Amino acid sequence: MKPRLAMTALLSAGLVVLATLAGCATTSPEARLQSALALAAPAGWQASRIPASGFQLLALHPKPKPTAELAVFIEGDGFAWVDPRTPSADPTPRDPVALRMALAERLRTSAYLARPCQFDPSITEGRCRTGHWTQARYSPEIIAAMDEGVSRLKKMFDAERLVLVGYSGGGTVAALLAARRQDVSLLVTVAAVLDHQAWTRAHRISALEGSLNPMDEWARLQGLRQIHFTGSEDRIAGRAAVQAFADRFAGRPVASRDPAPVELLDVQGFNHSCCWAEQWARLSP
Repeated sequence: MKPRLAMTALLSAGLVVLATLAGCATTSPEARLQSALALAAPAGWQASRIPASGFQLLALHPKPKPTAELAVFIEGDGFAWVDPRTPSADPTPRDPVALRMALAERLRTSAYLARPCQFDPSITEGRCRTGHWTQARYSPEIIAAMDEGVSRLKKMFDAERLVLVGYSGGGTVAALLAARRQDVSLLVTVAAVLDHQAWTRAHRISALEGSLNPMDEWARLQGLRQIHFTGSEDRIAGRAAVQAFADRFAGRPVASRDPAPVELLDVQGFNHSCCWAEQWARLSP
């Protein structure tokens, strides 16, 4: 393992610890998949495998029916690292926080979209490589696959517009997707890092080489309503991980009628994993 690759493990290693503390006992990828399906089943949700740019994306969603607005919840980086020096062989999350958030959504029709190589039984046979969930997790090919997955969900529900909600690294993905699309009415990030170059420098860890950075594309998001949630007790991301990004929009004209088109909301007592899903019905904008 190269030291530079190992250093990028800090965030995901922290997530492993948080997931363990949350009481998630399942460890095998198959058990994690079955756990996610069991979470979705009581709501009557179904699973779809979405082929996207050579990847097989897992989507969980209610029975499709036409809707004006579809909220797509994008998962975080998942179980990307076993420890700070060892990448996981499978990034399937132990605790799919974004799925639990999607199931708690009450204001609009929602669907869940996992990241490439998560919940994928054929991970060793297809396109997936370790870099897809480590250094290159926001690479152009990953973002292209997620963009295709979102488009397929939109078509499935015959939706007119989209709300993109991303948890942790899924927020980074959501911002990059919103910068590429014209059908997004609201961008929501939760415990995200929106300038990973500054973040890696601040934590003295290796840069995410090959990954796109939302901070470099902020101008393409002008005019889009955005809400960025941070937790006051988040030691992995926190307010500092999005503040500079949000500041780019200060005082700039926007198309939205909302008086605060770009909001940064710091939620007291929340950390990186708790208690976004538990309180999402109350927090959902």
